[in-house]
Amino acid sequence: MHQSRFVPILILIGIILLIDIYSFQAVRLLSSSFSIFWKRFSYFLFWGFSASTILVILISAMSKWQDWPTGVRTYLFATIFILFFTKLIISVFLLTDDSLRGVRWVAQTITPSKTGEGISRLKFISQTGLVVSGFFLFNFVYGMVKTGFNYRIYRIKLKLANLPDAFIGKKIVQISDLHTGSFISTTPIERAIKMVNNEKADIVFFTGDLVNDRYEEALPFKEYLSSIKAPLGVYSILGNHDYGDYFQWETKEAKDQNLEKLKELHKDLGWKLLLNEHIRIGEPGNDIALIGIENWGALHGFTKYGDLAKAYKGSEDAKLKLLLSHDPSHWDAQVNNNYKDIAATFSGHTHGFQFGFEIPGIKWSPSQWLYKQWAGLYENDNQKLYVNRGLGFLFYPGRVGIAPEITVFELEKA
Repeated sequence: MHQSRFVPILILIGIILLIDIYSFQAVRLLSSSFSIFWKRFSYFLFWGFSASTILVILISAMSKWQDWPTGVRTYLFATIFILFFTKLIISVFLLTDDSLRGVRWVAQTITPSKTGEGISRLKFISQTGLVVSGFFLFNFVYGMVKTGFNYRIYRIKLKLANLPDAFIGKKIVQISDLHTGSFISTTPIERAIKMVNNEKADIVFFTGDLVNDRYEEALPFKEYLSSIKAPLGVYSILGNHDYGDYFQWETKEAKDQNLEKLKELHKDLGWKLLLNEHIRIGEPGNDIALIGIENWGALHGFTKYGDLAKAYKGSEDAKLKLLLSHDPSHWDAQVNNNYKDIAATFSGHTHGFQFGFEIPGIKWSPSQWLYKQWAGLYENDNQKLYVNRGLGFLFYPGRVGIAPEITVFELEKA
């Protein structure tokens, strides 16, 4: 293992061990009334999962884990994440308990107890922590086996001031973030594509992240993806994962070749891949300029491949301009400031964190801690941004509260 990778792995293992040691206090407290056999069994189960987690992390760090079978890789890491998260929830409750014990200790120090009893843990807090963590555990497991594939159609009436008359009532379907490398079966994608085609869209947008790392991840789905049809075209862009930046390539040439093959795959699917360029749709003088850029993110750690100035050049006289840009942080960083005549931007990328809740009037996800615009429709003066919640998944093979999305826009004149 290279030294530069060894330190963060050790830090990660250290964090996991600290959480395990801390959360184990709840298991030990609540198993105090168990028989010797069941007490030892619960201890063995807890520390067995802990040791297995550390072993998997070490093996993945010393090997090319991306080459592991998709199902093994996806569900093994998901299990580790779910168990870690539930133990983290328990630890939060124990920390609350310890804070209360600290207050009680101070009070007892000032006013010594006549009974001389020690300060014990509050059992009900540990029990509450286990109940809450169990709730999250259930939802994460249910999200893997059920809701991760409950594709939802979001219908949006998109009002645009300069919409050409010929496009009034036209229908655009947007899909995003397929992450085909995360699927162990073609069935869910096949069903989603049927839903897309049933909408009989005039135009289809795909806003990036066809794969996790390598172009061949999409090959098993080629038949279904190539069946997407629209009279005015299917248009696509690249997302941050499409460049292979997160894969351990043997050589730079291998990485570059992978990207070229992915670009060819878009062409083979019948999709027009927009690489820092634009295309005109409709009759001259009454047309739409569809601008597509490569990935451009404002957050640290994302390479800025996109060049909006290059893509925009020559579209100035178009009656309406629409932009495909994978990362929604691009909207505030560049579009709103320098390209105020771009009427609408279509993005993806966030997945809505695949976790949160959306009820009338309230929308929340950890994604909002990183992205101001993370799901749905946003407006700034006359400019609009739509952030698609993604059709696929990454790392965690499911969805909790944030449905996988197919967006259907009906164009209207404002």
